[in-house]
Amino acid sequence: MGKYFGTDGVRAVAGQFPLVDDFIQKLGYAALRQLQARSGKSGLLTQVIVAQDSRASGPAILAALEKGIRASGANVISVGIAPTPAVAYLVKKTNSLCGVVISASHNPAEFNGIKFFTNQGTKLPEELENSIEQEIDTLSSVPAPRGTFSQNEDLIHEYEKFLMSTVEPAVLKGTKVVLDCANGASYKVAARVFAGLGMQATITAAKPNGTNINQNVGALHTQFMQDLTVKEKAFMGFSFDGDADRVIAADEKGRQLDGDNIIASSALCMKECGLLNSNKAVLTIMANLGCINYLKENGIEVALTTVGDKYVSEALEKENLSIGGETSGHIIFRQFSNTGDGLLSALQFLQFVKRSGKPASYFADQWKRYPSKQKALAVGQKPPLETIPGFLPGVQQLEKSMAGKGRIVVRYSGTEPKLRILVEGENASLVDRVLNEVETLYKQKTGVAL
Repeated sequence: MGKYFGTDGVRAVAGQFPLVDDFIQKLGYAALRQLQARSGKSGLLTQVIVAQDSRASGPAILAALEKGIRASGANVISVGIAPTPAVAYLVKKTNSLCGVVISASHNPAEFNGIKFFTNQGTKLPEELENSIEQEIDTLSSVPAPRGTFSQNEDLIHEYEKFLMSTVEPAVLKGTKVVLDCANGASYKVAARVFAGLGMQATITAAKPNGTNINQNVGALHTQFMQDLTVKEKAFMGFSFDGDADRVIAADEKGRQLDGDNIIASSALCMKECGLLNSNKAVLTIMANLGCINYLKENGIEVALTTVGDKYVSEALEKENLSIGGETSGHIIFRQFSNTGDGLLSALQFLQFVKRSGKPASYFADQWKRYPSKQKALAVGQKPPLETIPGFLPGVQQLEKSMAGKGRIVVRYSGTEPKLRILVEGENASLVDRVLNEVETLYKQKTGVAL
């Protein structure tokens, strides 16, 4: 993580640094200058696609951001409220220099953020983010805008047509589904796409008011969707997050299917169809051990990356692999996209399940989830873990005490001021004990009040 960029762009409470007008303008200007320099189009008018989710703070951030972008000489086209992966697609479709999304994804409404996509529809590499940060720190102000600003929400229909082109309508026609749109960016697109494919969709959480995004709904709060799936006797349910780049599913019994479930089941179906390059999938270090072992037992190798779908994307690209993603529901079907796409993932998984002739619950029962507990510990600062005397050695000793039947993952959140602790093992009581001991160890070694 850099000075301003986290694992997924710049993110904060809206109105608090760095999400203040002066910084936002500098960010837009510096990012475009660096991207133009790398593209060889420096000084030329170039096009940028911009979208936002449904947060009340979005329009004000857009106003500052587009001024900074236009100061570089670029023209800005806003597509309005739209999913993050729509921008990743439209950047390539329209031959734009880059794309920008104003969103804090799964975070509560008071947060917002800014993330960039290259002209290939991928997140920015860290070295480019570092260059942008360095340029920001050299700026006292930005020049007057030179480029233009316009709105074209009709471009979103191109993304919708793309989504529908990735599946066979005949396979999905008549399927009854529940869609939880998190009162976020997917609330129009999801309804149009699933209806356009001839499905019977019960839509919920599709009335954004600026403050209700992700509020007890969406990919982090799936219980309502799960219950509604049972009530509606639907084949499957899906919950998207605020910017629709992740998805969590439910089977017909109302049981949750997270990213691990979706990736594992899809990878096996792809292997059977000869679509899984190198018989290998990409997961992150947060993936459940049960999922990892299940894939290996079925002849699928697993590459593990650090958390963040851009790291998954890089691993897929490096080895020319077909599928990867995160437990949280960021899933990349590389045949179609270079970034996590909740709507695309829902459609692909649904098609695999329908083609199998089996209910979704069959796929929920294929592997045993190791007992797993996570804790997010609020922190005021994020000293590198390796610089905290005795902490990492202590964690290693605790993991060793699990006798090879468990693991511990400790990392700082890239989007929030939190330390994330994950403990997995075969024994639930041991997992609880070790989780508490890791938390206590961190507090002791950093002087945080116990």
